[in-house]
Amino acid sequence: MCIRITPILILAAALLPTQTVAEKPNLVFIIADDCTFRDISCYGGQAKTPNIDRLALQGIRFTRCFQAAPMCSPTRHNIYTGLYPVKSGAWPNHTRAYPHVKSIVHYLRSLGYRVTQTGKTHINPRTVFPFENFGGGKNPDMKYIDRLFAETAKGGKPFCLFACSNEPHSPWNKGDASAYPPAKVKLPPYLVDTPRMRSDFSNYLAEITYYDSQVGEIVGLLEKHGLSKNTLVMVVSEQGSAFPFGKWTCYDHGLQSAMIVRWPGQVMAGSETDAMVEYVDVTPTFIDVAGGKPIAPLDGRSFLPVLRGKADTHKDFVYGIMTTRGIINGTDAFAIRSVRDTRYKLILNLNHESKFTNACTKMPLFRSMVAKAETGDPLAKRLVRAYHHRPAVELFDMEADPLEMNNLAGRAGTRKTEARLRQELATWMRSQGDQGVATEMKALERQARGKARKKNR
Repeated sequence: MCIRITPILILAAALLPTQTVAEKPNLVFIIADDCTFRDISCYGGQAKTPNIDRLALQGIRFTRCFQAAPMCSPTRHNIYTGLYPVKSGAWPNHTRAYPHVKSIVHYLRSLGYRVTQTGKTHINPRTVFPFENFGGGKNPDMKYIDRLFAETAKGGKPFCLFACSNEPHSPWNKGDASAYPPAKVKLPPYLVDTPRMRSDFSNYLAEITYYDSQVGEIVGLLEKHGLSKNTLVMVVSEQGSAFPFGKWTCYDHGLQSAMIVRWPGQVMAGSETDAMVEYVDVTPTFIDVAGGKPIAPLDGRSFLPVLRGKADTHKDFVYGIMTTRGIINGTDAFAIRSVRDTRYKLILNLNHESKFTNACTKMPLFRSMVAKAETGDPLAKRLVRAYHHRPAVELFDMEADPLEMNNLAGRAGTRKTEARLRQELATWMRSQGDQGVATEMKALERQARGKARKKNR
């Protein structure tokens, strides 16, 4: 089953207090930047993350959390609006939402919350996202968070805080890399083993640990001000890292996320769930937790029943969209769409004739893969080609092949599965107004600099 807890915890669940209107909980959402979920310690990774691991022991760990787009800007719009990327208008990178879109600020502010954000923003326009505080640097401002918590502790309004880290986004130059000697680093099988790859992976792991220290500092400030008991803390890893086959792709290395939720008295400590949730569900969940209802139709759905142990499933399908048009070193058009259920993942590469490129393919670590391929190394040649050139259809058995190394598309035994997922993906795209390649070609119009770019043509 999806929720795994001990018999003692099951008994304790019956004794959990119910929330009253007068005790609206505070909400803290902490997000990393370009962190592959599998690299976090409590997800089996090499990075030392004692603070995140501790939260997992105190709350619930989601094993199937996903976002809809493997890039920073659409991911954040996805979280704050409760809408999928095409519906909100924010599907390319460096993007903006349609002016009529409502965000979590509008929803929670009307429920009496201070809705605030600190650290990386990457969202537009401000009218859609009128956070009380906006940005303040690439990383969360701990002095601001300290003041916010102090004001609430003195009898102020409940808050919803989004603390947005810039770690472990490249360049990987924070944290103690000596804790991860390059020679001892374990590279995933979809990366080519080169000295540069090992060195960069070491630095990347160190920066995950640095992010973990930020999580610990924020949790410590909650404790300092006596707010821990009435605060829901949600920690996520964002899309995958900038290493090949992660960010900028619709493989699970790019779309799947860590999610840890601690909420004393409401969420069972030490529990785990396989329920499929998406970032688009965060806004409706927070509205539900705050005791409200969305004032506009949302794509996401509240997973509060999962948090409280009253449900062990949430969604049957999760979806992905990737747009290379308009990104740094991006292919002029390489539209990718995906859908997966609990077992199978379907990816459609709608511009598969094109060569897939992005910022990663200019990075020294990828160039080291190319250099090794040019020496005749068969694995390096295969992986470099697999990154640049995709088939029209990819299908993976996520139980047997979680790293998506064996494409099953077109095989006799999986044709019904492929057809079923194709139909599901087509239905979702229609519901979003997503026209595939035609939508890809409109990406420049949706970028924050789109208006200026149009004037300069």
